[in-house]
Amino acid sequence: MSILSQEIHQQPDVVRQLLNSEADHVARLSSELRDRYEYVVIVARGSSDNAARYAQYLFGAYNRLQVSLATPSLFTLYHTPPRLEGALVLAVSQSGQSPDIVEVIAEGKRQGCPTLAITNAPDSPLALASEYHLYIHAGRETAVAASKSYTASLGALALLSTALNNDEGRLTELRSVPEAIERTLEGLGVVVSRVERYRYMTHCAVIGRGFNYSTAFEVALKIKELTRTATEPYSSADFRHGPVAMVRDGFPVILVAPRGAVFEDVRSLASDVRSLGAELLIISDDEEMLHQAHLAMPLPGGLPEWLTPLVAVLPGQLFAMALAEAKGLDPDSPIGLRKVTETK
Repeated sequence: MSILSQEIHQQPDVVRQLLNSEADHVARLSSELRDRYEYVVIVARGSSDNAARYAQYLFGAYNRLQVSLATPSLFTLYHTPPRLEGALVLAVSQSGQSPDIVEVIAEGKRQGCPTLAITNAPDSPLALASEYHLYIHAGRETAVAASKSYTASLGALALLSTALNNDEGRLTELRSVPEAIERTLEGLGVVVSRVERYRYMTHCAVIGRGFNYSTAFEVALKIKELTRTATEPYSSADFRHGPVAMVRDGFPVILVAPRGAVFEDVRSLASDVRSLGAELLIISDDEEMLHQAHLAMPLPGGLPEWLTPLVAVLPGQLFAMALAEAKGLDPDSPIGLRKVTETK
C-alpha cells in the first residue's frame, strides 16, 4: 500500500482529532475576533488555495462576510500591498513555510489587522508571525500530494465558521463528518477496480459549483500532480461560457454533484455534455445522477451541502492515486514536485 493511500484513509481520524482538540480554542479566538473586522482576506497557495475557495462560499453563505483572495506578488515583488483596513487577514498553509504567505500576514499586522494562520505546523514562520494560530492536527504528511492536510484545512475553516456565529446546530452537523468520511471511503472500491479504463487519458475537465467549486479545483490538482494529465477545473456556469466546445466523443468530464442548491444546474450540464459524447465520471449522493455515469463514485447521503466538500474530494483523491499507479507512476513522489514549496 502506498503512503498516499494510508494518508487518504487516515482522514476520518484526522478530522475527528481536529474537532475534539480545537473546538474550545476556536470558540475562544472567535469571541476575541468578534467586532474586529468587516471582511476577510485569505492568502494561500496550492491545495490551501482550494480550501480558501471553500471559505469564500462558507463565510459568505453562513457568516455573510465578503471574502477575497490575496495576491501575494503585490506584497513581495511589486511592493505595493493594498490597504487592508477592516480585514481579518487569514492564511491557510500546510507547512507555514512559504515567504510570500508569511509576508501577507506580516503586512496585515503592520496595518493593524487581526491575523490568523491555519497550518499543520505550530512552530512554522507563518504560525509565529500571526496573532492567532489554528493547528489542523493532520500529523506528519509524507506523500508529496496533500490529502489529509487538505480535508483538515476544510474542517478547520468549517469549525471557524460555526464558532464565528456561535452556531451549535452547525457544529453538531460538523461533528458527523468523520463518520461520513469513513462511509465514503468504504463505498469507493469501484474507483480503484475500474480505473484501468482511463489509463491512456491525456486530458479531462472537472466541474463543480457552489461549495464544491473548491472540490473541482482540488480534484483537478490531484490528477495533474499524480498522473501528469492535463486537467482543467470549472464551475458548471463557466463551462457553458466557451469550454463546453472542447467536448467530443470520449472526452472525460468529472462532475462533482452532491445534492444541494446547485445540483439541478450540474445535472442539466451532465445531460448536455453526455449528448455531445462525453465520458461521464460522477461524484454524487443522488442515485439517478449516478446512473448516468460511465464511472459512478457514490457519496453517502445525509450531509448538508456546506459539508459535502469534506467527502466529495475523497473519490477524486482515490481516482488520481489509482490512475497514477495504472500509468506506472509513483503516487507518493510525483515527478518534479517537492513536499514544501516556497515562493516569494
